[in-house]
Amino acid sequence: MNRILIALVVALASTAATTVVQAQNWPEKPVTLVVNFPAGGSTDQIARAIGPRMSEKLKQPFVIDTKVGATGTIGATFVKRAAPDGYTLLVTSLGPLVIVPHLMKSTMPYDALKDFDPITVAVRAPNVLVVPARSPHKSVADVIKYLKANPGKMSFGSAGNGSSDHLTTELFWLQTGTSGLHVPYKGGALAISDLLGSQLDAAFQNINAVFQHIKAGKLRTLAITSAQRSPLLSDVPTLAEAGISDVEVYSWQAVVAPKGLPPTVRDK
Repeated sequence: MNRILIALVVALASTAATTVVQAQNWPEKPVTLVVNFPAGGSTDQIARAIGPRMSEKLKQPFVIDTKVGATGTIGATFVKRAAPDGYTLLVTSLGPLVIVPHLMKSTMPYDALKDFDPITVAVRAPNVLVVPARSPHKSVADVIKYLKANPGKMSFGSAGNGSSDHLTTELFWLQTGTSGLHVPYKGGALAISDLLGSQLDAAFQNINAVFQHIKAGKLRTLAITSAQRSPLLSDVPTLAEAGISDVEVYSWQAVVAPKGLPPTVRDK
């Protein structure tokens, strides 16, 4: 019996030592960055921006794996169930970690506070109210006037129920005493595509996701949700400047790992 116990202790010690060495040598193989929203959206763009830089600094490929659906919770659930060894990370917006848990309390497949180890908030940026370039609406005042004359008829797209752009839209309607038609998509990129094609009337989209389309003249920006104007769009007023108070909104993208990530890996 003593020999068996000694053998077990030795085996456990050997396994622990191996795990420590593996963590110290991380990464020794490609790392998967799971993105829980479709290609082309702000979360995907952030992953594609940081992935090559991480590959360059850590000398291993960082491969993007898109797993979309259920406002980002499908990808988040996949990462929750992955081994906490640093080889599967999640790049996500705030929705699946902050907003959706309050909307799906009884059906959430994970606990955002207990099932993940946060690594960093990569980007924090405001949303912008955009309309197609051919839209008749030239200002926030135009939008409010139309909404009041046509309740529930002007369509606003979002990345999905419970997303930052969805809640920004709801807050905008609340503060202006108006109502429109919410059209949820499976990601911001899909909403942007329909905006560009004028199938949608408007959207509050993250500035990073639509900036290129704004500069190309394909979308018109009516307002920004930050406290001050953005140097990227210095001619675009804040919602406060447009007369809408208490609608200051920022979205962010973060990188998180399954709970139990070794501290040495997190430090790297």
